[in-house]
Amino acid sequence: MELRLLATFEKVATVLSFTRAATELRYAQSSVTGQVRSLESSLGVELFERLGSRIRLTEAGERLLPYARRIIELSDEARAAVAATEEPAGTIAVGTMESLTSYRLPPLLELFHHRYPKVRLTLRPTLGDETRQALRQGTYDIGFLMEPDTEHAGLESEVLAAEPLVLVAAPNHPLTGRTGLTSADLAEAQLVGTEPGCPYRDLFEAELREWAPPFMEFGTIEATKRGAAAGLGIALLPRVTVSEELASGALVALDWEPPFTLFTQIAWRRGKRLPAHVRLFVEQARRLVRESP
Repeated sequence: MELRLLATFEKVATVLSFTRAATELRYAQSSVTGQVRSLESSLGVELFERLGSRIRLTEAGERLLPYARRIIELSDEARAAVAATEEPAGTIAVGTMESLTSYRLPPLLELFHHRYPKVRLTLRPTLGDETRQALRQGTYDIGFLMEPDTEHAGLESEVLAAEPLVLVAAPNHPLTGRTGLTSADLAEAQLVGTEPGCPYRDLFEAELREWAPPFMEFGTIEATKRGAAAGLGIALLPRVTVSEELASGALVALDWEPPFTLFTQIAWRRGKRLPAHVRLFVEQARRLVRESP
């Protein structure tokens, strides 16, 4: 079995699309199809079932996939070991969310841009379940999560920091200045927030479900902050995302304590041997996020 054929099979098995695999591998689709057929011929089995425009792995394909991934990872590890004295190089597909990309990761991205220019970072904006699934499938090398749970099936994860949350509003909001707010006190308030699937949005909404206050979706953090500052409602956001607005007085923190805690985490597929440049990324992420305010 040629390593090249296994790599192509692994990519098709991960994305379940010959067309998408060809795009990501920068091959013609006919080359991807031909390589998979060559591998099937050498093994004497079919690896994919063709279901019209869709494909899925056969039982033989399911059995081969973990071996293919181990062989590819060992190949990468061997290559990195031989070139250990050379400058770190390679591609890292990173799944992350807006609040982390914009407010936690800039020092890390700047470090790699200037100090490790041969390491190419590809940031993929996804949330929770989608990030975890992409890590398990091997679509992402590394994922950043902000979750209340710190154990994830099929993944290795490490807590980088607890992520403080703060309920914010415009300075002239009726709840401003009130002390000891309870969840019931928020029942009549208009809520503004990011899209469903965002962990702090979903937890906040679940906490207030008994009182069912209205929720206005703004999509992004920046839009949510602007909506809150304009007096359109109150918003629960990571403190790191509103530190400038709190300092300037554009927003004020309400006296309400979230009954849940979120943790910023870094994760990768369990059992995956991380190449040297990916290990370097994990080490620097650990250091910089933990050192950040």
